[in-house]
Amino acid sequence: MRPVFPKFAIGQVVRHRKFPFRGVVFDIDPVFANTEEWWLSIPEEIRPHKDQPFYHLLAENAETEYIAYVSEQNLLPDTSGDPVRHPQVDEMFRRARDGAYVMRAARLN
Repeated sequence: MRPVFPKFAIGQVVRHRKFPFRGVVFDIDPVFANTEEWWLSIPEEIRPHKDQPFYHLLAENAETEYIAYVSEQNLLPDTSGDPVRHPQVDEMFRRARDGAYVMRAARLN
């Protein structure tokens, strides 16, 4: 298998290419790592291929906030500069002066 280099980084704000939502990347799988049931639930005509990075997002749309799992082919950079309102953003990230999201240091018990 060839090495896979993700296009987006943890803390980067991205938006979906086809659907009206955006979010902050908080984890990256180098290839598909969800359930087969989840993958098969996507209509075949828009189902992404598995051999690409998949991103875990603290996502939001006009109505709500949620966790999303999205293939790289369906993401674009979000250049709006608007903060992401997802309630877990402040738990995982701090916002830098330039608007970027930086992962908070892990707290050990």
